[in-house]
Amino acid sequence: DTAFVPCTPAGSMLLIERIRGRDLSGLNAVVVGRSNIVGKPMFNLLLAANGTVTIAHSRTRDLPALCRSADILVAAVGRPHMIRGEWIKPGATVIDVGINRIAAPEKGEGKSRLVGDADFAGAEKVAGAITPVPGGVGPMTIAMLMANTVVSAYRTAGKAAPRF
Repeated sequence: DTAFVPCTPAGSMLLIERIRGRDLSGLNAVVVGRSNIVGKPMFNLLLAANGTVTIAHSRTRDLPALCRSADILVAAVGRPHMIRGEWIKPGATVIDVGINRIAAPEKGEGKSRLVGDADFAGAEKVAGAITPVPGGVGPMTIAMLMANTVVSAYRTAGKAAPRF
């Protein structure tokens, strides 16, 4: 048990646990995104918590229907507003990992703003809980980086590390 869990999936799991508890038995989770940094570790963490997990991506056939089956939906595909509100099961927990910069002409010429992979305005009407972008998963990633740093320092000093 010496490996570190990647920070973004670890922080996302803490958010999910806050809403759904540590045991996800009987819940369907869909991870949209198959990256080695977020998608695959997220799959493993959800599975370890007893969730029934499906990993999907931008080329998954009938992605909207698959998303609608999810009690927990993790959007980590890297496309702004790809996950529509009508793709979300009522009451689902939505974790939006996306960080996309899009043009924001309302802020002035050449200005941009950050948005997630989910269409927040549509999704928040349906979801039981949803993380905003910015301000949702990002701060959790930083918190988990700090936790991993503290654990590493304890291990280096030969002391028993705290658990987070």
